[in-house]
Amino acid sequence: MKKGLILLLPVVLLVGVGAAYWHRDRRSTLAFRTATVQRREVLVSISATGTIEPEEVIDVGAQVAGQIVSFGKDVDGKTVDYGSIVENGTVLASIDDSLYTAEVMQAEAQVLSAKGSLQRAEADLEQIKAKFYQAERDWKRAQELGPSRALAASVYDGYKSAYDTAKANLAVGEAAIVQARGGLAQAEALLQRARRNLGYCIIKSPVKGVIIDRRVNIGQTVVASLNAPSLFLIAKDLTRIQVWVAVNEADIGRLHKGQPVSFTVDAFPGESFKGQVGKIRLNASMTQNVVTYTVEVIADNPNGRLLPYLTASVRFELNRRTNVLTVPNAALDWSPEVEQISPPFRQGFQEQAAATSEPAEGEGNREGLIWALDGKFVRPVRVRVGVTDDEVTEVEGEGLSEGLEIVIGQEEQQSTTDAGTSNPFTPKIPRGGKGGPPPPM
Repeated sequence: MKKGLILLLPVVLLVGVGAAYWHRDRRSTLAFRTATVQRREVLVSISATGTIEPEEVIDVGAQVAGQIVSFGKDVDGKTVDYGSIVENGTVLASIDDSLYTAEVMQAEAQVLSAKGSLQRAEADLEQIKAKFYQAERDWKRAQELGPSRALAASVYDGYKSAYDTAKANLAVGEAAIVQARGGLAQAEALLQRARRNLGYCIIKSPVKGVIIDRRVNIGQTVVASLNAPSLFLIAKDLTRIQVWVAVNEADIGRLHKGQPVSFTVDAFPGESFKGQVGKIRLNASMTQNVVTYTVEVIADNPNGRLLPYLTASVRFELNRRTNVLTVPNAALDWSPEVEQISPPFRQGFQEQAAATSEPAEGEGNREGLIWALDGKFVRPVRVRVGVTDDEVTEVEGEGLSEGLEIVIGQEEQQSTTDAGTSNPFTPKIPRGGKGGPPPPM
């Protein structure tokens, strides 16, 4: 039994030495993935999606019903259509006005009739006044004489009755004048209404702007009821646009009026546009239990390249740091093994690794640890961590300079020993074909 153990001992030692050799050789095939410290801009932002909208849109409708018979001309003399530039008062369309012209003529006739009634009432009043004056003088003479032998009592009573009748007729005549004037005023109001309806048959632009939507065609009948039918949509000024952005409730607290914003559109890839927060609407909406607020972003559009209703990818700028040293975020997450650290720095590695912290947004006093390439090894570099975005983090510290090569990870590379010599106890893989490697699986 002892003899067997003695014979087995060299075999165990040989296996252990071979395994150690293979493990060391495997470590030598691990290559560092590196990057350099760069001086650049770091932007901390909130990303969202929005839609470009005109800053002010006028919905031009019709106040009367009828058939569209023609369109007007824009500033270039062309028929009004999508994209036409119009001035204030430009004729956009015309509605068939035959019925409204007839209503105007009828109202004018009613005005003439009312004027005639007023003149007749005035003439009647003059006659009534003359009879009243005659009755009034007769009644005064009768009062001077009184009932006597010269004036019979019946005659006296007759004068008094004639005077009272003339007085009552005068009041009736004056009332007829008021009534005639009221009829004239009513007829004139109807005429004014008819003329206004006739004027509504000509649809004019209320503002200077660009037509972004034409919703009717020639021959189409529009019906004006409780809601005026929409005919044209006019953007008042396309040199200024808005971006309506849906922002999650978790981010809305970090936005404020005047905050700088950048956005891109698919129509102009690679080009960024600038704006600022104009208004945060309070009427939130909920979709699938997600609460969002609409934020209005105001931006200039002097050349009119940004068209209404384009989809925009928006970034609200929370913090911007320019001309600062940065490292990839992966550099602050990677940590080496003890054997990979340069010998002068191995002592106290446990304490250095424990002091490593991950960066946080907006913090400038937190400490971190990155690893600079030092030949075949790495050495630690203590840094103070600043703001971070999705790619890089702001750092500063002693021994940190632009262009310094740092480690962001490692990857395993195949070396010449992997062909079968890295582990002497690994069985040989049979070659396929004429001595070449086996075909890939």
